[in-house]
Amino acid sequence: MSAGNTTGAQARPARQTGQGRGRLERFRVAKAPELAALKERKTPLVPYKGTRPGFARALTREGRTPLAVIAEFKQASPSQGPICTSLTVEDVVCAYAKNGASALSILTEEQYFAGHIDYLARARRALDAAGFASMPLLRKDFLFDPLQIEATAATPASAFLLIVRQTPDVQDLRALRELGERHGLEAVVEVFDAEDLELARLSGARIIQVNARDLETFAVDRQACLILKTAAGQAQDEVWIAASGMDRHEHLCAARNAGYAAALVGTALMRNGTPGASLAALLQGAEAQAATCGKGRE
Repeated sequence: MSAGNTTGAQARPARQTGQGRGRLERFRVAKAPELAALKERKTPLVPYKGTRPGFARALTREGRTPLAVIAEFKQASPSQGPICTSLTVEDVVCAYAKNGASALSILTEEQYFAGHIDYLARARRALDAAGFASMPLLRKDFLFDPLQIEATAATPASAFLLIVRQTPDVQDLRALRELGERHGLEAVVEVFDAEDLELARLSGARIIQVNARDLETFAVDRQACLILKTAAGQAQDEVWIAASGMDRHEHLCAARNAGYAAALVGTALMRNGTPGASLAALLQGAEAQAATCGKGRE
């Protein structure tokens, strides 16, 4: 299937998922105050003028063993409650950068994840001051409105998250991605199953994140995540990310063997209050089994 198949996008009806019901819908509702504030702004949002390090490029750079890790600043989650609230975003991102992260994910959703959009600017300043100006940032949030993309463009983020089940109309999904790209942002398009993946590809997505955690049930199924990637193959220029439930080096190896370029890891790194050391241990364990990780791949 061609990722740029606009004919299929026009012919295929939007998937009717999550609209007006379920856990995923509550995240949409939680964004209402933010959207209202953006609509009521008296002054226009000014796009960020600095450099946005390439997100996909950072994940596919040579020498990542066994694959790139996107380390996440995550203080809380709806499934676990508070995870780690004693560390600042500056502390965490610098610790990640020093211990092998390829890119960083910054949660900015406030109600359920204790995030804030200002964390992106704070993270960028800290990284630049510490000598990590080439480290890209992903804004991880529930984004489904053009105003949210414009707000993201006013930050130093290199990439932003779009969730297919939250924006199941292919044309809307494409429009949000293209709006971000006009500002130099890359879209990470998140899917849960083969039907989501079809919609993502029809929308032209190039960075595809498979979330092993279903946001409706919070259940994690890493095996389904691996099977989806193996069955889907890989279109030209696609970059695949495995997300959720990745807390041991063998999980990284399994993702690599299935064809993933990167893994997004948050809770497992934050929960002990030592994110840098936790990341180093995760990667070092994987490096010790580098030869094993490569077995079984063409």
